[in-house]
Amino acid sequence: MSRVDNRAYDELRPVEFTRNYLKHPEGSVLIVTGETKVICTATVEEGVPGWLNGKGQGWVTAEYGMLPRSTDDRINRHKLSGRAQEIQRLIGRSLRAAVDMNRMGENTIRIDCDVIQADGGTRTASITGAYVALCDALQYMIDLEMISESPLIGNVAAVSVGIINSEVLLDLCYLEDAQADVDMNVVMRGSDFVEVQGTAEGATFGRGAMNEMLDLATKGISELIEAQNRVLSAK
Repeated sequence: MSRVDNRAYDELRPVEFTRNYLKHPEGSVLIVTGETKVICTATVEEGVPGWLNGKGQGWVTAEYGMLPRSTDDRINRHKLSGRAQEIQRLIGRSLRAAVDMNRMGENTIRIDCDVIQADGGTRTASITGAYVALCDALQYMIDLEMISESPLIGNVAAVSVGIINSEVLLDLCYLEDAQADVDMNVVMRGSDFVEVQGTAEGATFGRGAMNEMLDLATKGISELIEAQNRVLSAK
């Protein structure tokens, strides 16, 4: 099928990372994927939640929100929807998979993902961009001798896949997502799955289609990890 932006079925939207996007956070990244734009920041704090006190390990947590005019209609700035709560828990789980908490000391990194423009894939862009911000925050901790070595285990990135008119497509924009029969978000650390969220919106799907979607997501995430590493290796 012809896609709205003329991409191939297995082609990601153009992805750009801008590191050190903001002055104050220990890590900050603007990720742009197609028309979706998310500011991801990482804040380093000494101490951990009370239930972790004395255990000698750290914590990574996340918050997610959409600016009032990030979509066609204005979103209430102060209302945290059930969808936003679900997404920020997903982001936190995903980024914790990238870090060995036992090597973080009793420190916390708070990730904030603020969507300034939405065109599908905001949760996957948030995870992919926030990983880069997390890396910069961890390097900040090393530079200040808060930790002696990087606790990173591996890259974490995410992408959407879906089925429209029986065809499997990678990295859905909003118009595609709105008409998808099946919508799936996939998070991976390297070649391993962290989380898979798949929903039959308009039609059920079989094991073969699921395998095809996971293969396509694996390809896309591999390319996103390469992009993360390129921007992280730049001075």
